Order: sequence, then structure tokens, then C-alpha cells
Amino acid sequence: LPVDDSGQPDWPFMEEYMRERERLLLERYSREAEDESERVTLDGVTWGEFAIGDLFDFGRGKVIDGDSVDQVNGMTAYVTRTERNNGVNGFIDYEDASYLNTKAPVITIGNETAAPFVHTYPFYTGTNINILQPRAHASRNALIFIAECFRTQKSKYSYGYAASSTRLKRQRIQLPIDEHGQPDYIFMEKFMRSHERRLVRLYVSHLQAKLRTTPPPKLLMLDCVKWRSFRIGDVFVILPGKRLRKEDMTAGAKPFIGASDSNNGVTAFVANSNASEDSNVLGVNYNGSVVESFYHPYTCLFSDDVKRFKLREHEGDEYIYNFLKTVILLQKVKYTYGYKFNEQRMYQQKINLPVDEFGNPDYEFMREYSRGIEDERRFEALSYFVAKLEGRA
Repeated sequence: LPVDDSGQPDWPFMEEYMRERERLLLERYSREAEDESERVTLDGVTWGEFAIGDLFDFGRGKVIDGDSVDQVNGMTAYVTRTERNNGVNGFIDYEDASYLNTKAPVITIGNETAAPFVHTYPFYTGTNINILQPRAHASRNALIFIAECFRTQKSKYSYGYAASSTRLKRQRIQLPIDEHGQPDYIFMEKFMRSHERRLVRLYVSHLQAKLRTTPPPKLLMLDCVKWRSFRIGDVFVILPGKRLRKEDMTAGAKPFIGASDSNNGVTAFVANSNASEDSNVLGVNYNGSVVESFYHPYTCLFSDDVKRFKLREHEGDEYIYNFLKTVILLQKVKYTYGYKFNEQRMYQQKINLPVDEFGNPDYEFMREYSRGIEDERRFEALSYFVAKLEGRA
């Protein structure tokens, strides 16, 4: 490490060096979009109609009992009918290697969800997943383009009208074509690569703004403070949500928070108002996806399946509430749909929190620790996306 005049690590020099290096990188990649001359658009593209069965060979996975395999500690992707996380529900180790799909790149489409995803890696999957292998050479980006074209047809499929291989083979989609009337895979590759670079540059610009306005946090570790148990009811005031039926909702811009485990708990946007309207608060599910919780800095309405947690003795902010959210989620394993996280149990549930010298919750530590984690993730993201722009990732 660099040292100062007394032979100690020269922290100010390291800070200044890294900030200057960051500045130079960000100056290089801070444009919010590509030059018009670099962008590939859909203007002037000739389109043709194709049956999916004419472009792809179809395969299926084999029967795997997902409930009997460890989906957390494995090494190989396990693709299911989930519509999130690129279709990957977990990572497994399976004793029979013949179950492993090694063809890549491919598109997978779930029977009932009809959600298309592109995979460039080996994976396991079950019999309810269609595996589409392109007959012609097609890159990952070209397959992503095709998957998005198919997604425009996704709404016609459901549990009552599954996206079976028979139906998918007949499904027709519009694609760009070349001078011979064939799918223009080269154009699709160029278009998606251009689109990706534009999005990456936008995100680099976003990171630039965040990193330049956020002071560097102190380096903190969880084992450098004392911890103590508190009842949730001693730390938070717990407030109810209020039922708002779908037929009574008026479309608007205000987030409506339901008992969901995704999308930060937002299940709709409404123009309604009621007694549950709140902001700078933690929404905690007692029904639905039990114990899932999300921080809401914005004004929103809360379903009656969601409780509002507001700190009793501190105003709180995004860093403090997100630290507390993580602590509360550690209790999720003990609650289920049949053993709800109701208000009485919420008040009595104990959680461990870092404490100050007086034995009170150390909110300043929570804030600085969370900011440190966020800053670290931003630098990791910046390094990854700069590498993408330079063709190294």
C-alpha cells in the first residue's frame, strides 16, 4: 500500500487516486446515448412473417422434482416457468448428467406462462418448458430480438390455453428480413448490440451522478459493534393498510402496495386516497408473501394485507430502513400462509440490532453500513459496465 510520512497507509492518497481514475473513466463513458450515426434503428426495415416451427427445432426437459432438490447450493441453473430472473428459479446439482441441456444459445418458453428467455449456458429444466434451438446460426442478441418479438404474442397464452410445442410451432411472428426474404440475423445482432450499448451508457451516466453526489462512507463491519435483541413493537409503530378493491381503483400515478414479493411491492398505480397513504415507511406483508418488506420513500397507498412500520424514535431514511428490512427478513423462515405474520406476532417478534454505547439501536451505524454496501455495489456495477463498453465483458 502507499504510505504517508509516518509509514502508515496513505488513505487520502488512495481516495484521491481512485476518484481521479473514476473521473477519467466517467468522462469517457458519460454520454447518455450514442451518436445518431452509431445507432441502429428499425426505420426502413423490411419485415416478414414466419412460423416459429420453421426457424427452431423443439425439445423439452425431463421430469425433475423441484421440491426434492436443493435449489440454493447447486452449481447449475434450474430453469422453470417463473417469469423472473431469466427463468432461473435456482441452482442445483443433479446426479443424472443426461438431464442437463448443453445446447446454446437457446430460447426457453414455459407452457403456461409463455415467458421467453435466452440461455447461453448449460441448465436443467422440466417437461413444462419448451427448448427452442435455432436451425440457422443465430447469436445471443439475435435470439433476444426474436424472444421479444414473440413476447408480443404472449398474452394469448394462459393456464387454460398453454403454449404447447404444437401451438408454438404454428405461432407466427414478424421479423426483419434480408434481401433473400430470410430472417436477417445480422441486423438483429447489430440492433440489439446498439440498444444494449445505449442502455449501458445511460446507466454509466446514472452511476456517475450518484457517485459524485454521495460522500464516501466509512468502512464498517458487522462484527465491530455490539448487538442486542429488541421486540419489533419497541422499535416500530405498526400501522394498518386499508382495503381497496380493484373495481374501486382509479388509474393514476400513485403506487399501490400489495402483499407481493417483487417490484418493490407495487401492484398497481392509482389516483385514490385513503387513510393508509404514507411515505418514508417500511411496508411489511402479513398476508400473501408473508414477511416480505420494502422501503417506500414516495407517497403511496397500502393494501390491508400490508402493515406500515414507522420508527418510534428516529425519522429514518432509505439506508436505515433497508438495513432494518434485511434484519426483519431473517425471520421469514418461521412464518407461512398458515402461520401469518399478524400484528400481534409482529409486536412480539424479536430482532437483533446493533446498539450504541447506551444500548439503544445504533441508527447511525445502520445508515453508514448500508451506504457502504451501496457504494461498493455501485463501483462493482461501474467496473462491469465500463468493461462491457470496452468489449471485455
